[in-house]
Amino acid sequence: MKMTTAELRQAFLDFFASKQHQIVDSSSLVPANDPTLLFTNAGMNQFKDCFLGSDKRAYTRATSSQRCVRAGGKHNDLENVGYTARHHTFFEMLGNFSFGDYFKEEAITFAWELLTEVIKLPKEKLWVTVFTEDDEAADIWINKIGVDPERVSRIGAKDNFWSMGDTGPCGPCTEIFYDHGEHIWGGPPGTPEEDGDRYIEIWNLVFMQYNRHADGTMEPLPKPSVDTGMGLERIAAILQGVHSNYEIDIFQNLIADIAKLLKVEDLSAKSLRVIADHIRSCGFLIADGVMPSNEGRGYVLRRIIRRAIRHGNQLGATEVFFWKVYQSLIEQMAQAYPELKTQQTIVEKVLRLEEEQFLKTLDRGLAILNEALADLQGDTIPGELVFKLYDTYGFPVDLTNDVARERNIKIDEAGFEKEMAAQRQRAQQASNFGKDYNADVKSDQVTDFIGYENEVAESEIIEILVDGAAVDSVNAEQKAIIVLKDTPFYAESGGQVGDTGQLLQGGAVFDVQDTVKISKAFGHQGIALAPLAVGEKVQAKIDSSRRQSIKLNHSATHLLHAALRQVLGEHVNQKGSLVLSDKLRFDFSHFEAVTAAELQQVEDIVNEQIRNNNPLETRLMAIEDAKAAGAMALFGEKYDDEVRVVSMGDFSIELCGGTHVQATGDIGLFKITSEAGIAAGVRRIEAITGQAACQYVVDTQARLNKIAALLKTDSNNVIDKVTQVLDKSKSLEKELQKLQDKLSSQAGSDLLASAKEISGTKLLASEISGVQPKALRTTLDQLKQKIGSGVIVLGLKGEQKVNLIAGVTDDLTSKVKAGELVAMVAAQVGGKGGGRADMAQAGGSQPENLASALQSVESWLATKL
Repeated sequence: MKMTTAELRQAFLDFFASKQHQIVDSSSLVPANDPTLLFTNAGMNQFKDCFLGSDKRAYTRATSSQRCVRAGGKHNDLENVGYTARHHTFFEMLGNFSFGDYFKEEAITFAWELLTEVIKLPKEKLWVTVFTEDDEAADIWINKIGVDPERVSRIGAKDNFWSMGDTGPCGPCTEIFYDHGEHIWGGPPGTPEEDGDRYIEIWNLVFMQYNRHADGTMEPLPKPSVDTGMGLERIAAILQGVHSNYEIDIFQNLIADIAKLLKVEDLSAKSLRVIADHIRSCGFLIADGVMPSNEGRGYVLRRIIRRAIRHGNQLGATEVFFWKVYQSLIEQMAQAYPELKTQQTIVEKVLRLEEEQFLKTLDRGLAILNEALADLQGDTIPGELVFKLYDTYGFPVDLTNDVARERNIKIDEAGFEKEMAAQRQRAQQASNFGKDYNADVKSDQVTDFIGYENEVAESEIIEILVDGAAVDSVNAEQKAIIVLKDTPFYAESGGQVGDTGQLLQGGAVFDVQDTVKISKAFGHQGIALAPLAVGEKVQAKIDSSRRQSIKLNHSATHLLHAALRQVLGEHVNQKGSLVLSDKLRFDFSHFEAVTAAELQQVEDIVNEQIRNNNPLETRLMAIEDAKAAGAMALFGEKYDDEVRVVSMGDFSIELCGGTHVQATGDIGLFKITSEAGIAAGVRRIEAITGQAACQYVVDTQARLNKIAALLKTDSNNVIDKVTQVLDKSKSLEKELQKLQDKLSSQAGSDLLASAKEISGTKLLASEISGVQPKALRTTLDQLKQKIGSGVIVLGLKGEQKVNLIAGVTDDLTSKVKAGELVAMVAAQVGGKGGGRADMAQAGGSQPENLASALQSVESWLATKL
C-alpha cells in the first residue's frame, strides 16, 4: 500500500485514536524540566513523569508523532548523516503509549493490526525480536499472533532492553523488522550478518517496568506501561518502495528544491542529502526557541548549520543560500507543524545572519590555516593551532580536519583536547558560585499563602529550622527559618524576590530578611529578636512599601514582554527575570542588539499602557483553557492542571503566581536603563518604575544642566555645543597626526645611515625615539620603500615596556621571516609576538635589554642567508 509521508502520519494517529488513545501534539525539541536530555530524542520524553507516576493526566492512552533530534549528547547521529541511508539529525517518531492501562498483549496486537491490516505490509516480510528473558512476549507473538517461531529472535539486553538514558524509565522491548528481500545483503537480527541492510528495524515496543536510578538499581514502576516508537521516515520508505529514507517524498522534494537553488544536476550528491536533513533540524530547533551559540544546545545548532553551509560550498555555493531552503521545508511540513510558518521570519533571519557570519569565519580561518600550513614542519597540525581556530574564530574542528585530509596531513587531536580541558578548567574556576543557604533545607510542612489579599495576618509557627535541622524553639540573636501555617509573605518564585518584614507578638520578635520556598512550605528566613517556639501565635507583617515597589516592577515586566513582542516580533520569549524593589531585569530571546529607536518604541508602548490605567485581573483556569485564551507561558516550564492567569486589559495575558498592582496606572512611569546581550540569542533589559523612574529623570536633567554649564550654554543647545567641541578636537588630532608622521619620516631617514650589510643584504636594527607606538607601522613602511631590499627591526622604549616591529622586503621573505625575527628579539626583552613573513610586531617588559637584543639580530640574520 503506497502512502505519502503525510498520509502515513495521519493514518497512524487515526488508528490509535480509534483505539481510545488521546492524540497529543508533539512537544518541543527542548525538553521541559529535564536536565538529563540535550534534545527531545524519543516520543516518550514528554510522558516521562506519567511513567514515573508523578504526573496524572485525564487520559491513560496516548498517541503522537514526535519531532526528535539526535545530534548531541548520548544519542548523536550527526557524523553519519549523508553517509548512510537512514541516519538523520531530525526525524519523526510515531508512538502509542499506555500509562498503567494495557500492557504487552494489547501493545503487540495493536502493532500487528496496524502493520498488516491498515498499511497492509505482507506478514511474511516481518521479523520479530524479544528480550532473551521475556517469555511472555515470545508467547504472545508465537501463540496468539501466529508468527512463525523461526522469525522470532531472542536478543540480549544490549539491543532489547530499552532505557531513555543512564537513569529513568526502562524495561524489556520487542522489535519488529522488515525484510527488504534476498537481493540485499544481510541476515536476520541476532545472526552474524545482522548489520546488513536486508532486515531493517521499523518499530520498537518498550514495556516500561522499571525506573533505573543513578546507582544502577531498578525500582518497579507503580504501574507497568507501554512506550512504542516507529520512525516515520523508515516506514514511509517501505510503503513508497524505496530503500533509502532520502528517497521518500519529503526528502526528494527538498533535494530537488536545493539542487535547483544551487544549480546542481546530480540529485544523488551526498551533500544534497546533508543539506536536506540539516534544514529540518535547524528549522525546527530555531522555531522551538534554540539560538546559535558556543555552548550547549546552541552550539549543536551552530555546528549543524555550519556543516550544511560547508556542504553547500562543496556544491559550488558562493553566496548565502541555506536560509532560502527553509521555504521548501515549510511547503513540505508546515501543514503538520504550523509553527514552521508562524516562525518563518525569525528562522530565516537567524539562518541568514549565522551564514553571513560563518562565511567571514571561513575566510579568516582558512587564511590563518593556510599560512600555518605553509610553514608546517612535519605532517601534523599542532593542537594549539586547531584550538585557536576553534576558540577564536569559531572554526569547527571537523572543517580543519577536512582541510588537513586534502593536504594528506592530520591534526593533533590529543593536543586539541588538552587545550579544551584547560579552557574548561579556567571556566570552572571563573564560575565561583556561592553555596545556596537553603540548598539542603527540607520541610514536610505546607503553608497557605494568603498574601494576594493581605499584608498583615495572624498565624501560627508550625516549624523552626536552624542550620537545616528542625528544632522546638529559637533564642534571641539566633538565625533561623520560621515556617508558618499561613502567611502574607511571598516566597521567592518566578523571578520575584521574597518579601521581608516582621513576625510580631506585641513587639518585634523576628526580623524576616527573606522568604523562600522549601517544597510546599514558605520559609521566613532571618534573625530572632526574642525567644520563639513551635506552636506560638504571631502576627505576620510584610514590609508594605517594599512590596508595593516590587508590585510595580513585576507588573511592568508583563507589559515589557508584550511590548517587546509587538516591536521585535512573536519570536521574543522570556528567558528569565528578576523583580526587585528598586529595579527589574528581563531576559528575552532575540538574535541581535535592540536599536535605540526600538527601545524607545518599547518604552513608549509600556508607558501608554500605564496611562490607559487598565485594571489588572487574575483568574484561576485550567491550563488548556488558559492557553486557548492566549496566555503566555514560560518556554520550557511545566504547569499544574490549574494555573493563575494575570491579564492587563487586552494587551497582556500571562501565567503568573506573583503579586501585582490593581491597575497599570499604579506603575506611574517606566524607564529602560540598559540593554545588552548576555548570551547568544539572549538579550537583557534593565528598567525602573514609579518613584525610582521619576528620580532617574530628575537626576538625568541635573547632569544635563551641569554639562551645559561646563560648556557655557543651556540644556536646549548642549548637543550643538558638544558637536562643535568634538569637531574642533578631531581637527586638532589630525593636525597632530600630520606632525607626528612628519617627525617619524624624518627620524626614519636619519636611521638609514646606520644600516649595515650582512652577506649582501641590508640590515637596519635600531632603537627609535620621538614617535608614538602607533606610528611604528608608518615608519617601517617608509623605510622599506627607501631601503629597496633588506631587513628592518625597530625598537621603541616606553615606561616599563618595549614596542618592536620587524619588516622584510618581499624579495627576501623566502629566506627571512619577519615573524620569526621579531619573536627572537621579543624573547630577549621579556615578551613575545609574531605576524606575517613580511611584517610582524611584538612587545616586551624589559626595556633595559633592548640594546643587546637588537645587537643579536646581526648574527641571527647571518644564519638565514
